[in-house]
Amino acid sequence: MQVTTIGIDLAKHVFQVHGVDADGSVVVRRKLRRSEVIRFFVKLPAALIGMEACPTAH
Repeated sequence: MQVTTIGIDLAKHVFQVHGVDADGSVVVRRKLRRSEVIRFFVKLPAALIGMEACPTAH
């Protein structure tokens, strides 16, 4: 899996992750609980990450 760009929607308990490769093809779509986020990103190579959060995410 060659993810180059990741979008993550931050929330209180569940995070939505969407990753694409250099061609813009979707290579990952996942729903992660807070406890799974670090384990998920440790396995990936370095990538550009964009975050989006609603007002209740903090």
